Amino acid sequence: MNKVIFSVIFLLLFTIFVDAQVYNPVKWKTDVVKISDSEFELQAKAVIESGWHLYSQNVLDGGPIPTHFTFPKSFDFQLIGSVKEGNGKTINDPVFKMLIKFFEKETVFKQRIKVTRTKPFAIKTEVGFMVCNDENCLPPSDEEIVFNVDPKAVTAVKAEEKILKEIFSADSSTAVKTNETVAVKAVAAEIPELKKEVKKPLKNNNSKSFLGIFIIAFLSGFAALLTPCVFPMIPMTVSYFTKQSKTKAAGVKNALIYGFSIVIIYVLLGSIVTAVFGADSLNALSTNVWFNLIFFILLVVFACSFLGAFQIILPNSLANKVDSQADKGGLIGIFFMALALAIVSFSCTGPIVGTLLVEAASKGGIAPIVGMLGFSIAIALPFSLFAAFPGWLNALPKSGGWLNTVKVVLGFLELALAFKFLSNADLVLQLHWLEREVFLAIWIAVFGVLAFYLFGKITLPHDSPQNHISVGRLTLGLLVLSFTIYLIPGLFGAPLKLISGFPPPKHYSESPDGFGANNSNEVNTLLPEGAEFGPQNIITFHDYKKGMEFAKKAGKPVLLDFTGYACVNCRKMEELVWSDSKVLNVLKNELVLISLYVDDKKELPADEQYISQTTGKKIKTIGNKWSDLQIKTYKANAQPFYVLVNHSGESLNEPSAYNADINNYLFWLQDGISNFN
Repeated sequence: MNKVIFSVIFLLLFTIFVDAQVYNPVKWKTDVVKISDSEFELQAKAVIESGWHLYSQNVLDGGPIPTHFTFPKSFDFQLIGSVKEGNGKTINDPVFKMLIKFFEKETVFKQRIKVTRTKPFAIKTEVGFMVCNDENCLPPSDEEIVFNVDPKAVTAVKAEEKILKEIFSADSSTAVKTNETVAVKAVAAEIPELKKEVKKPLKNNNSKSFLGIFIIAFLSGFAALLTPCVFPMIPMTVSYFTKQSKTKAAGVKNALIYGFSIVIIYVLLGSIVTAVFGADSLNALSTNVWFNLIFFILLVVFACSFLGAFQIILPNSLANKVDSQADKGGLIGIFFMALALAIVSFSCTGPIVGTLLVEAASKGGIAPIVGMLGFSIAIALPFSLFAAFPGWLNALPKSGGWLNTVKVVLGFLELALAFKFLSNADLVLQLHWLEREVFLAIWIAVFGVLAFYLFGKITLPHDSPQNHISVGRLTLGLLVLSFTIYLIPGLFGAPLKLISGFPPPKHYSESPDGFGANNSNEVNTLLPEGAEFGPQNIITFHDYKKGMEFAKKAGKPVLLDFTGYACVNCRKMEELVWSDSKVLNVLKNELVLISLYVDDKKELPADEQYISQTTGKKIKTIGNKWSDLQIKTYKANAQPFYVLVNHSGESLNEPSAYNADINNYLFWLQDGISNFN
């Protein structure tokens, strides 16, 4: 998961402690338009230099810093609604992997206020914003802008009429020479556009971002339906409502209330998770070692439960108490019937719900709520539909051994996913306990055993005896077997792009080129002091000082690679861009690579620990040290971040971030090397 929360903190603190800025690509202009006798519209216009873009107010968690306005508390005016903004441009950002809205050239932000005084006054407002271009981003800035409000001014309608009269009466040649008239024409041209923008609703990018979570949770809900704890409950519950209700309409209504109650129960669970951990801090957990270890253990427990080792059930006393409340009837009785279903089926749904909450927690924001909404709708939908159309029950397959098969398959999937969390912890701590070969061997074993199970060669507790294999089970078995065979070449150096991001990177391996390969990595005598073989077998230094000393002796420029062990985009650059033959030749022969891991948890010696002058935080680990260097020197802390420097540490060209364009990245490398020579 990304380290954006920490990036935000570092960049904000950097802005406080550092005043000097190399770039200032955004200029702010203010205007005040009178709407009525008591209402005004504050307009903040951002004029943006070419090549730069300013981010919207509506940016999802995990993205860049959004633009935001802070208005002072005053008895002179009251805010009406929130700050409105223009349409801008929305793209699927390749770095942040999300839809992001931004503005180019210029844009206008508008805030309506109600004035409570009659004399002119000024509103000092603070605007926070972040700007980027195609190569890098500037630290977030806070700037004070001032709106001068005159309650006695004419309204916007009258002002527009006055402006139009002046435009049509002005001579063209004179207007070009008169700054005042030109300015008036510009304002007049903006007025109708501003009116149009006020009427247009803002896009809700949050809903688009959470759509993927909702779909996955929805499909997981359907998987939970096909388990022995839930599936048999469908005809039983629907029959209860149709028999107990006096009319068909009443039965349908009660079943709908029952389904709605299920949704409320699970959404409430997601809300509790969000409230306990905090909507903005959940995604920080995904890079935490303890988070990954705890959920590795949880998923293994869930997997063992699905495989039949034991059942995870809630206390019987709780189930009995809820069941007694369900007998009361009415809306409360129906709600407790839904709660009873959630409790009784917990042994099957609990592991799925737990896994969903783990994944949603790594996304942050209201993701747990969205996940539980999708899951609960999938659970509740069949009960409502079958109550409305009881005849459909005849089309349902009968309960049997296939329900346990579904449960076992989910158990194997949970077991495979668990080792991804363990791998994350191992990568961050650099223990080398779960290297690429070990990880792939575990997955090959897990999916291989699953294939044997589906073919009927292995039986587990709660399995029913079978005389033959169904077509569906055979088909699924063949798919799993094919996937298992696909994994095997990964032990011998195959890239396995189908599962890119799940196993550890190739260089985090006993033998980066695969078993039995003639691997030069094993010839440590060829390595300079303090170096090792990194991604794509490139000689890599992890210490800045040693790398710079070697570069001086070799007479080559230096590529500073600010990276992270848990950085997904870093791995993509190494596997997809650095693997190109031309790029690889440059990286191996024409420069010295220094990879600085900002999430390295190894502690610095006590005498090397210090308080950062940039962030004010104590620098205790090697990762802290390199992160502080990146922030202090280059005003950035996102990874990957590449800087070409000479032997004095001076930049040879503009730094580069994530760039999947091989030719563009190659040109950037060659440009820096050319400047060095």
